Amino acid sequence: MNRKTSLVFALMVFVFSFAQAQTEPSLRIRLIEDPIEIDGRLDDVAWQTADVADQFMQYFPFDTSLAESQTEVRMAYDGEFLYLGAKMYNQDPNRSQYVTPSLRRDYRGEANDGITLILDPFQDNTNAFQFGVNPFGVQREGLIANGGSNGGDLSLSWDNKWFAAARQHDGYWVAEMAIPFKTLRFKEGSDRWNINFYRIDSYNGERSTWTPIPRNYRIISLAYTRELVWDRPLSKPGANVALIPYALARTSENYLEGTGQQSGFDVGGDAKVAVGPALNLDLTFNPDFSQVEVDQQVTNLDRFEIFFPERRQFFLENADLFADFGVNRMRPFFSRRIGVARDEETGQNVQNPIYGGARLSGKLNDDWRLGLLSMQSARDRSIGAPTTNYTVAAVQRKVFSRSNVGMIFVNKQPFEDMSITDTTGQAFDYNRVIGIDYNLASADDTWTGKVFYHQSFDKEQQDKSYATSARLNYNTLRWQGRIFAQSIGENYNPETGFARRIGYNRVATTIEHRWYPESGIINNHGPGVDFDVLGNQRFGTTDWDVNLLYEINFRNTSRFSMRLRREYVFLFDSFDPTRTEGVELPAETDYAYNLIIARYNSDRRKLFSYELSTRSGGYFNGTRLNLEGSLNYRIQPYGSISLDFSLNRIRLPEPYADADLVLIGPRFDITFSRSVFWTTFIQYNNQIENINVNSRLQWRFRPVSDLFVVYTDNYFPDTFNSKSRALVVKATYWLNL
Repeated sequence: MNRKTSLVFALMVFVFSFAQAQTEPSLRIRLIEDPIEIDGRLDDVAWQTADVADQFMQYFPFDTSLAESQTEVRMAYDGEFLYLGAKMYNQDPNRSQYVTPSLRRDYRGEANDGITLILDPFQDNTNAFQFGVNPFGVQREGLIANGGSNGGDLSLSWDNKWFAAARQHDGYWVAEMAIPFKTLRFKEGSDRWNINFYRIDSYNGERSTWTPIPRNYRIISLAYTRELVWDRPLSKPGANVALIPYALARTSENYLEGTGQQSGFDVGGDAKVAVGPALNLDLTFNPDFSQVEVDQQVTNLDRFEIFFPERRQFFLENADLFADFGVNRMRPFFSRRIGVARDEETGQNVQNPIYGGARLSGKLNDDWRLGLLSMQSARDRSIGAPTTNYTVAAVQRKVFSRSNVGMIFVNKQPFEDMSITDTTGQAFDYNRVIGIDYNLASADDTWTGKVFYHQSFDKEQQDKSYATSARLNYNTLRWQGRIFAQSIGENYNPETGFARRIGYNRVATTIEHRWYPESGIINNHGPGVDFDVLGNQRFGTTDWDVNLLYEINFRNTSRFSMRLRREYVFLFDSFDPTRTEGVELPAETDYAYNLIIARYNSDRRKLFSYELSTRSGGYFNGTRLNLEGSLNYRIQPYGSISLDFSLNRIRLPEPYADADLVLIGPRFDITFSRSVFWTTFIQYNNQIENINVNSRLQWRFRPVSDLFVVYTDNYFPDTFNSKSRALVVKATYWLNL
């Protein structure tokens, strides 16, 4: 073949490939005159003429063949709702059993039956809505950020009003959805959205998608979507204002402080106002930011603060615009700092009431996103906390196919107050952070990464008040790799953010390989190696670890992973490794030791499932034997009984303390129906000498409208004398205007 022939041949291949890409299947959606009844029957006339999305491809256990359990999806719309109708066929025509953890909203997991819709109205392949329903009619909705490249990019904490129903039949089950256009954010006049559907079939552990997705990427990846083609451009959905008032009554008593019984009544609420079809204004007045379910306790053997995720609804829509600057454990803005103040006398964080606030977030156009937030905390004279304003401004610009550049400004500004005694000399000092982030995401998700630079500003204007980092990830079927570099100045101080530690430089890398057997019980497995090194100018290398690792993923959805680690720690401050107020290891001493880290997750399709993990071996100048896990028994479909536990046996040489740390927590999660839920969990933690009981009854009497009755008690483990207890009754109501 001569050069000219070769060029012609190459050109033909290119043109053919381009033509193939242009003919990627799409789904047409048509306007209907009569609303569809959401009853799980698919007998409405509109479904008989709607286009069908079928020929679902396997995603797991393989990704090169059609799904064994096929699915058909139809869509339609009217002036108010976007409709979906789906029919999920079973391999076994006599099958009558499906898997659901309970009847509670927002189920998740790879073993639970369900059909899920992903909507990317702006076709930016970066942000999307997710709506799902399972064979029992249980709904779930969430938001996908950052292109869905990582598991943490999906948040199911977002809650909104929409409708669904499902019915089980011999050989298949049916689902219907009706999603109000007012629930969505989209561009007026658009006639194409990106879309995908995925299904989980527990019978054979199969996961399938309408748009084929390579199995080394996440099933929520927005790099792999097809088009939803509307028969006419979309008009503005009309006025969209929702009021969400609440009323709360509480009674509590703190026996340790001897303050006696205290009762109170609060009212307040939120408002959601659509500023056009793509921007949303959230307003809040006297918000109740107490947790209706307390955070799950953990055994803290670390030298640093523990990160607990945000769960409060006001902060969740477009949360990535504010919360995803920086990297995990190094954020310039962390919304849980708002509504919390520090009692300088006790060193404890206490709840700080909020007067009110506003948040504007969403899309300006195809390429620009905007986020503005301002909240005002209340004065608390008892702990010397003045009223403080928190303001955050964020802007994000899309570049290339799926990447973006963002800038953030965070300002914490206390108000001068003569009635507040400034015991620290810093009560009225401002704190600010400004930063820029570049988020990389290649068109096919092979390359992802981030580069950022942040600078904090205080009254003293100290040097080395910066944080900067660069990360690059590579992901193919056989190989995965990551390289990471970070430098945090010793005076970096994001008071409204989260900085686990400061004053260090860090380099880390990971390389993993995967094999995919064609038969047998293993789906994929492979080895890896990684290392992580931290240090600073004063002490040199302060931390490092080197790991040999192996991971096995089984076809029955269970997993096993293990790593052999060599670890080194230099203590720049004295520290008690047991966290029990024992004799502390001296500052400026170092320790190197070996340990094993392993985890096994069993097949969650079974009624009884479990997770076990260990981090055992050397521990500073002694040893640690660790076992953590969760045992779960599903009482389908009405809930589950589980037991979470963390056991640590620490042995250190004299004169340092030994410790046997126990954290154990039985949990009872009962769902009487899709609208009445009762959860009770008990946590015994001998590290803090506490037994905590939290019992919550929730009645969802209307969509996104709830009545909560929550009882909390804390006891001394040895005497069972109560430390404190509280009873809260709270009602919320979603009212569309």
